[in-house]
Amino acid sequence: MLTLPVEAGSAAANPPVRILVIGRTESVLSELIMILREKGYAAGATNEFDHTLDLFDIRQLDLVVFGGMVPPDTKDQLREQISTRNPSVVFVQGYAGIPGLVAEQVEAALGDSTTRPASSVAYDAQSRSIGISLEGPQDVAIIVWWHTSFVPPEPKSTSQVILDGRLLAGTHAIAIPHAVPHQASFATVSIGGSVHAFIVGPMPSGTTMAR
Repeated sequence: MLTLPVEAGSAAANPPVRILVIGRTESVLSELIMILREKGYAAGATNEFDHTLDLFDIRQLDLVVFGGMVPPDTKDQLREQISTRNPSVVFVQGYAGIPGLVAEQVEAALGDSTTRPASSVAYDAQSRSIGISLEGPQDVAIIVWWHTSFVPPEPKSTSQVILDGRLLAGTHAIAIPHAVPHQASFATVSIGGSVHAFIVGPMPSGTTMAR
């Protein structure tokens, strides 16, 4: 069992956004919390599903992340109980047990949705490409993530930066590399203060309980 208190790292804002991650795999939880604290959040985690409400002050949370291996019924019960105590809390469903990816999903949920200059981002599954439309020059970063092993209890993954630079105004199409598999793969796009996360290839059956 693993429980990490909601604590801020040295880079935390004042007051920091407070995040609780509820998941199963200890190594994924530990690495994710380290990343979130380095990003300036106050973050904690637990895989003690039945004791979550006793271990944390739910009223102080800003965002709750659910891992894919939290049983659906348990997640529904926790979501209802947490919402009752804290109606303003934001929920995020983690796409996969990839700490860096889930950290980007948190950024997407909390980040600036009013990117300036205006932009739009979409993923086209048929062409396996990310379309970006910019009204002005912007710094853009695109990372692809994918699982390399599902062997329990420690899933393995990797990532690749496919773009990190300044794009001019206009429409751009960035292809997902052929090496990125058609299952258990994802992409994140950062434009200014805005982050977008996409499923490129769905998780295989039996590797997640997320709906």
